[in-house]
Amino acid sequence: MKSMPKRWMAVVILVLPCLAFAQRADTLLVNGKIVTLDARGSVRQALAVRDGRVAATGSSEEIRKLAGPATRIIDLGGRTVIPGMIDSHLHGIRAGQTFGTEVNWIGATSIDEALGRIRGAARSNPPGQWIIVAGGWTEQQFREKRRPTQAELIAAAPNHPVYIQLFYQWVLLNPNGLKALKIASDADLTLGARLERDASGNLSGGIVGGAFAISAVFDRLPQPSLEQQAEGSKKFFRELNRLGITGFADPGGRNVYAKDYQALFRVWQEKKLTVRVAYSLFSQNAGRELEDYQALTQLTPMGMGDDMLRFIGVGEAVTLGMYNNDKPTDKDKEEFYRAAKWAAERGMALQIHWENDSSVGEALSVFERLNKEVPITGLRWFIAHLNNVSEKNLQRMKDLGVGWAMQDATYYSADRYLKSEGADGLRRTPPVRTGMKMGVNIGMGTDAHRVASYNPMVALRWLVDGKSAWGLATRGPEQLLSREEALRLYTLGSAWFVHDEARRGSLVPGKFADLAVLSRDYLSVPVEQISELESVLTMVGGKVVFANQRFGKFEN
Repeated sequence: MKSMPKRWMAVVILVLPCLAFAQRADTLLVNGKIVTLDARGSVRQALAVRDGRVAATGSSEEIRKLAGPATRIIDLGGRTVIPGMIDSHLHGIRAGQTFGTEVNWIGATSIDEALGRIRGAARSNPPGQWIIVAGGWTEQQFREKRRPTQAELIAAAPNHPVYIQLFYQWVLLNPNGLKALKIASDADLTLGARLERDASGNLSGGIVGGAFAISAVFDRLPQPSLEQQAEGSKKFFRELNRLGITGFADPGGRNVYAKDYQALFRVWQEKKLTVRVAYSLFSQNAGRELEDYQALTQLTPMGMGDDMLRFIGVGEAVTLGMYNNDKPTDKDKEEFYRAAKWAAERGMALQIHWENDSSVGEALSVFERLNKEVPITGLRWFIAHLNNVSEKNLQRMKDLGVGWAMQDATYYSADRYLKSEGADGLRRTPPVRTGMKMGVNIGMGTDAHRVASYNPMVALRWLVDGKSAWGLATRGPEQLLSREEALRLYTLGSAWFVHDEARRGSLVPGKFADLAVLSRDYLSVPVEQISELESVLTMVGGKVVFANQRFGKFEN
């Protein structure tokens, strides 16, 4: 065998070190507890990141061998790492618009603490500026187990208009707020909303009504500027990062119009998104929904976007006539069928909001009719909410390939479900383990931020122990999940809904390095403390997008 020519030997000498360096990791996480969520549920000690993806997992000794001169090494100090969580149903675009100009009551444990945040906002903002709490709380989180009063709002912020919203059921305004919105009688309200009165017939400052009525009141509030919306979005996304969220699916929603996506697009264009966003379109025009979709999607085919922002379809109100409608007319169902067929023919994902098992068959029957003409089983359509779903309808969903986007609604409203479902019904509401055993695709989420907290740790605890905000046991033991099962719903489960389970949701080589380093060990902390966990360092695509003081030097 002839010896290698000198010129080729020189090339080899130059290239081999370059190849070796190219295989070196960008970042190593060592001395930790890596919950990979691989098929075997493996827990590793260390993880390597290269080019934004997981390069390897293993022992700290093994992973340290992948370090090069420029490798960043993060010593976890024994901390637990989980895959970045994905909320399958979060109104994050809407929340981000106003987050920078709102007061948040998430986590407040008493009315005094909640009002303290109002007092703080009053001190920080000039007289006359609105103070708004847009939702995400329940009176059951307060020690007092009641709502605040108008008198308390007046005392907390005497020189500001104040607006407080509880779910889509009730709004409380102080006199300044009522005056600013020009509300003095029921005649000043729309869609069936009315002013609340106390037992003596005196006005309380409250407004009660249905979801559309309360939304109409919110629409009267002043809107932040585009710059404020963009900054609010960045703050909200960073807040999600603080809690270990690295992505969410946004269903649009009430009060969300085409113009309201501009702040999100600006943040994306500036390459400052710190969560992966998959968004759907929600038509606000009853009877013209299909026309809206046809107009809005001419230049946005299914899947258009990049790894950080993608368009994924229509819903959650595909047509308003079928929006959680217990008694849809033939006309309602035909309009829904036409819109659904249009989406199916274009390979679009579709989601629909439905809460009642007794009537969800109306939507499923349309799906079954359509599936005979344009197969939908591979399109990953899904139903959001549907907490009391029966095994019969779960089977229909599975047969159609329809998923179930589930939220922790009974954590906040167990009393309402107890009244409607009874004790036996509440014991199986929602039947999450039943659905898992049947093979239905389930993704976990919150429906935040108007009706619930966006905190995934609260939802994880609820999946594990089934207890409501005030300690009422909801699901029976047969419907409770292990900690790993709950986490899988919030990661791999939700990734299915955005067509991304092959690229994220677990920490295995080749997938995105989307992860969260937790403040305590999720797998062993007492169950009642799961809701108190947060991230001390969050990565999206290998980039540190959030870090607390201990790890602050690593934030990009």
